[in-house]
Amino acid sequence: MFHKANPDGYKPVLPGIHFKTLVFGEQALFSDFRMQAGSNVPSHSHMYEQTGYLVSGKIRLTIGDEVFTVEPGDSWCIHSNVSHSAEILDDSVAIEVFSPVREDYLPGNIMQFQHDRIRGKGP
Repeated sequence: MFHKANPDGYKPVLPGIHFKTLVFGEQALFSDFRMQAGSNVPSHSHMYEQTGYLVSGKIRLTIGDEVFTVEPGDSWCIHSNVSHSAEILDDSVAIEVFSPVREDYLPGNIMQFQHDRIRGKGP
């Protein structure tokens, strides 16, 4: 699978936070998050391991009981089922990888078809 850079296709996930899935395979999904200063990701946890890299901006990231001020070039790993949250301090761009693939982050039907083919479910 190949993704050509395109400014379109971002979807709102929370107020002030938009994401786009760039590519995915059998075990991981690669996504781009665009976040506005003042927005928040409330504390939550999920079964996915989540790794990330801050391209630009500034974020206050809480992972479990630890709080980090994240600046461009910093990266993180949030293990499965660990509570985490984020406060967006400046307009920010982050790249995140989820494993296993987050089915709820898969693009539209055509991409779902490609994903099914990868997993051996389609023609």
